[in-house]
Order: sequence, then structure tokens, then C-alpha cells
Amino acid sequence: MKIVDNEADLKNILDAARAAGREIVLVPTMGALHAGHLSLVEAAKLGERNPFVVVSVFVNPLQFGEGEDFERYPRTLEADAKLLEAHAADLLFAPTVEAVYPAGSIGKITKHAGRVGLTLEGAARPGHFDGMLTVVARLFDLVAPDRAVFGAKDAQQVFLVTEMARADYPALTIQAAPTVREPTGLALSSRNRYLSTAEKLQAVELFGALRAASIELEAGVAASEVFEAHRRQLEIDAPKAKLEYLQLVSAKDFEPVSDDFRGQAILLIAAKIGETRLIDNLEVLI
Repeated sequence: MKIVDNEADLKNILDAARAAGREIVLVPTMGALHAGHLSLVEAAKLGERNPFVVVSVFVNPLQFGEGEDFERYPRTLEADAKLLEAHAADLLFAPTVEAVYPAGSIGKITKHAGRVGLTLEGAARPGHFDGMLTVVARLFDLVAPDRAVFGAKDAQQVFLVTEMARADYPALTIQAAPTVREPTGLALSSRNRYLSTAEKLQAVELFGALRAASIELEAGVAASEVFEAHRRQLEIDAPKAKLEYLQLVSAKDFEPVSDDFRGQAILLIAAKIGETRLIDNLEVLI
């Protein structure tokens, strides 16, 4: 597996892969790779045109807000490279800040998430989605992939990237790969390493609430009733968790839905346990 950090080397390698008729597949990450990321690599490798899998590792300063964990976000490039080698990725693209943001462009937002980007995660982390879309668009421009794979755990991100691709990169296929979980149900996240043993036990209760709520919703219980009950229960089961939202949105447009909604929806949860902020979601059909 090759490792490159600049646009020129990236272009030469990708040009050769395209000349060989291979599908270019991008897996964008911020590194600190775990089994969830590796499942995206495995999903990327599945294709009829001998996929050439590019994994990018870039901790994007534009999607961290004031007071968030940009400085302490884990950076484990050497370990990441070994994992990707073992999982037969073709290329690790670990660009410098200068490669992603050429002279004069660093700090400049070029993509805007719009109204959906101001809700839920966007409300909790102002500017996050604009920064995320800006760097994802830049990676799309650099790699020019045929397909890009994202984790379904970040449902709002997947929705916004899909909308951007539909408008600006119509030839690009966005693929959402299923969330990978620990045996307890806790969704894998690079931030899980910040949790103490006691905090991790409380984090598991978030998925428990999500799963129980999804069963009740699919059984026809009103969303408002479900949410109120589980907010109260989480205060008992996970007293250290500060619940930020438990919300049901339409899978079609990411709009919050009322009790009389019927169709495909996404149940989302976000909470802070200690200093660690966690998100998760489940798809539901009601």
C-alpha cells in the first residue's frame, strides 16, 4: 500500500489506476482507525470494476468548533497505515493542510449545509457541517472518486454529503455502510477511547434507549410519548449522561416528524458523558 501526502503524487497514482479501468473509491476519515472504519474499507472493496480504495486521513480544523477536541483528537497515522495495509487498501492519502487548503484558502468555507445543517448536530456544533462539507468537497476534487463510502452512524453527515453530491458531483455514488457496534451495542467511535470504564457502562444505556424507543415507535406508540419516557429513564439508568436530543426525522428530508408520520424515519440520539460527546441512530419504519 502506498502513502502520499500531496496532490501531484496522488494524481499520478490515480491516473494509472483509471487507465487500468479500476473504479476509484474514497473512504474519508480523520484517522484513529477502528473496526468501524475498516468495515468501510471492506465495503469499498466490493465492486465489479476492481475497486481501487483510497483512504484519506485528515483531521479537518474547519469542522471543530471553539472548545471542541481538535488538539487532543487522536492522531495515529503509523498505526492507521498498518491497519489499512492488513485490510488491503490501495492507497493512504494523508494530505498536509497545505495540500487540502492551498495558499490563501485555509479557514475559508466554500460549502454551506443550509437549514438542515443548523439542526441537531448543527445546532450543537455551529459551523461543523459547513466545515465538513468544505473538506469533503475538497477531497472529492482531489481524488475525483467514482464512489465514496461513509458510515451510517453519522446520519446527518451522510444526508448532507448525499445532497451536496447530487447537486455538485452528479456522477459520484455516495454509499452509507452500516454502523459497527461493540457486543454491548455501543457504536464504535474514535472518541470511545476517552471514556472511563464507568462512563462506558453509561454510554451503553444510550443504545439501550435507542433500541427500546425504536421498537416502541415501530409498534405504533406516539413519538412524543416514547421520547418523554426514555428521557426520564435515562436520568435513572445513565445519570452522568447529559442528553442533548432524542429526535425522530424523516429519512427523505431529515425534517422532524409529528406523531402521525408514517414512513421511513431515523431515530437519533446525542449525549455527553463526562467530557465525551457521543451520537448514534437507528432507522425505523413506522
